[in-house]
Amino acid sequence: MKLKAVILLATIIGSLPSLAANAAEESLELIKPGVLQVATEGTDPPFSMRMPDGKLDGLEIRVMKEVAHRLHLQYQPVITKWDSILIGVQANQFDMSSAAMDITPERQKAIVFSDGWIESGGRIIIPKDSTIKSAQDLKGKRIGAQVSSTYAKLAVDHGATLKNYVDVTAAVQDMVNGNIDGVINDSIGNAYLIKDMHLPFTQTPDYVSQIQKGFAFKKGKPHLVAAINKALAEMKADGTYVKLVTPIVGFNPAPKDPVRTLPQ
Repeated sequence: MKLKAVILLATIIGSLPSLAANAAEESLELIKPGVLQVATEGTDPPFSMRMPDGKLDGLEIRVMKEVAHRLHLQYQPVITKWDSILIGVQANQFDMSSAAMDITPERQKAIVFSDGWIESGGRIIIPKDSTIKSAQDLKGKRIGAQVSSTYAKLAVDHGATLKNYVDVTAAVQDMVNGNIDGVINDSIGNAYLIKDMHLPFTQTPDYVSQIQKGFAFKKGKPHLVAAINKALAEMKADGTYVKLVTPIVGFNPAPKDPVRTLPQ
């Protein structure tokens, strides 16, 4: 074989991995090739939060960075207010959302969820001397929750007087000021807030809901959803998921039986 032919063959073979990566990348229905644009709040500890140096961190941030890395994509967080995320997903303003969104039948009608990536539930944060001992005691109480969240609906369903907040931190601060009697929020987030902010609060022992959370997508992105699910499954199988999230919450919150993505 002539030298030029050998060099040409070597060049073609050497370019195959990058060509394959580019082809896979183009099939992911991304807004911008090579970039995974992901909506996140940045104000929902321990899921997403700003550290003292200004950098984003949290459960969803760590998991999504690793997912993007495994897909050979640049991870680009897009800070978005909670009550705008569903609209943004449907309007294709970003590729997906990693915000800690409960997988519910109602939401599954409008958007597509990844397989459940974390399992938790709603619990009530209360002062330690509160008369609220369980969800059955919420009737007539002033209860805070994040606007447009499933927890806001649960407060109303239990007969509470609801006060909406842009984020959970604001609700908890209002309880510190004595303006509300309790806050319904994700139990993982509650535990982190109480510990991190050194609050004189506790949680009711019962759950008002038990739920899994999933990453959210606009309908019509089957390849991207499948790629995310595959990366998540591999991270759980090889132990990376546990290594990323355990330092933040102290245990492995991965669902033992994840809710699966519905067919598109």
